[in-house]
Amino acid sequence: MSDPVFFQPACSLTVGEIADMTGAALLRGDSGRVIENVAPLDLAGRGDLSFFDNPKYASKLQATAAGACLCASKYAERVPAGTAVLVVDQPQRAHAVVLATLFPAAMRLAGPYGGAAGVAAGAHVHETARIEDGATVEPGSAVGAGAEIGSGTVISAGAIVGAGVRIGRDGYVGPNATVLNALVGDRVIIHSGVRIGQDGFGFSMGRDGHLKVPQIGRVIIQDDVEIGANTTIDRGATRDTIVGEGTKIDNLVQIGHNVEIGRHCVIVAMTGISGSAKLEDFVVLGARVGTIGHVTIGAGAQIAASGNVMGDVPPGVTWGGTPARPIREWTRELVMKKKRMIRDGARPNRKAPPTEAEGEGER
Repeated sequence: MSDPVFFQPACSLTVGEIADMTGAALLRGDSGRVIENVAPLDLAGRGDLSFFDNPKYASKLQATAAGACLCASKYAERVPAGTAVLVVDQPQRAHAVVLATLFPAAMRLAGPYGGAAGVAAGAHVHETARIEDGATVEPGSAVGAGAEIGSGTVISAGAIVGAGVRIGRDGYVGPNATVLNALVGDRVIIHSGVRIGQDGFGFSMGRDGHLKVPQIGRVIIQDDVEIGANTTIDRGATRDTIVGEGTKIDNLVQIGHNVEIGRHCVIVAMTGISGSAKLEDFVVLGARVGTIGHVTIGAGAQIAASGNVMGDVPPGVTWGGTPARPIREWTRELVMKKKRMIRDGARPNRKAPPTEAEGEGER
């Protein structure tokens, strides 16, 4: 049985064409060399493009057999002589531009059936739902009464779109995702298993038992948001839960009721945001960050992985630790603790603490 390859290059590009589309400067190499694919530094061959932007992988850069490599100018001299050097300020971003050109199918949002637009046999669409021409509703999915689905949007097999939900154009709802009590903008990507619009966790606690508080708010998801697999976003209690334009949310994130997330935030896997917390624009939360409720994280602030936010965070800062505090203060405390352990004869933890509020990516 042959090994299937799900994404094949749609074209080839010369090194010169790659330089033009990315704004890179060809420092060394033949502009006419043909690039047919992309590959990591250690697996790349003469027909492959790779990129480098993490010093951790310097040894792989020096040994690469790639046909061309995107890198910052300070690393150009480390690229082997047989590899064309494309110098650019943001190598990973330039690499993404090339990937989208070589593999346009990976940019198209198609359900598991990959069928043509329209409502498939086996889909359950209420007679009062409105499906625009060009939308796709796959077998096994369900669209509730009064729901609206925009042109170009794909509702994948097994997905549930609740009554009254509105989803804009050119979006994607992955297999077995549920979207309830929500208004969703254009070009929103909702991956497999996402749960949107279920009850917020609201109870009036007391000795006679915990009284459930009805949750009557909505979830508002603005344009160009992406939500990773198995993430949950609770609807508001008496106000809305809001996810701002361009925000990117990783897998396995929990967003509580009444949370307000600003524009172009990045929230990495296994993060939990408690009810009524507010993230202003361009906030970054590393993996496994937690917040208590009713806190505000200022615009542009970053919280390092595993940090726990126990109070308001000023704009533009980088914090880490438990409770979260300025990153230098936190790392200084860790160094002092390690020195104390060495002095007392204990074996220190040799693993360096995370210092950046960002997810891991292949370099």
